[in-house]
Amino acid sequence: MNLNEIRDNDGATINRKRVGRGIASGTGKTAGRGHKGQKSRSGVSLVGFEGGQMPLYRRLPKRGFKNRFSTDFAIINLGVLQVAVDKGRIDPRQPVTGKTLIEAGMVRKTKDGVRLLAKGEVTAKLEIKVAAASKAAIAAVEKAGGSVVLPEPREKPQGKGKARHRKFKDQTPVVV
Repeated sequence: MNLNEIRDNDGATINRKRVGRGIASGTGKTAGRGHKGQKSRSGVSLVGFEGGQMPLYRRLPKRGFKNRFSTDFAIINLGVLQVAVDKGRIDPRQPVTGKTLIEAGMVRKTKDGVRLLAKGEVTAKLEIKVAAASKAAIAAVEKAGGSVVLPEPREKPQGKGKARHRKFKDQTPVVV
């Protein structure tokens, strides 16, 4: 078989129905849409309409919201790190970062960064560079002789939102 001999199986493709092309076609005149009314015209929007009854999407209560500013961390536990060091998947002499955790197959994506949690024990002396860590995890790593490096917190912008009012709060008008 050659590439030029490849074709679809019989009946795999069906020709498009050409509506509104004369009475002999069987779908002429009203083009299979019936007579008059909203559904025979273009721009129909009946999604969710229940004949005047209060539709389901309005009968049910609204619930919850999605926080646009929330952070989604990839989570790693101390016990899992220690097992990876014991198996040789992580070199304890090199700093442990999100990239090394992906290469070791411990996390799939770093998302908004990696968060270190204190479940399990660590005995190896590790330098860990992550986006966030719990206080207990930092204490456990430092107890084993390692260190946890966190990024510097960003300054809040001045001149936007409530920060704009803080700027003028200190400046009281001088009355002469």
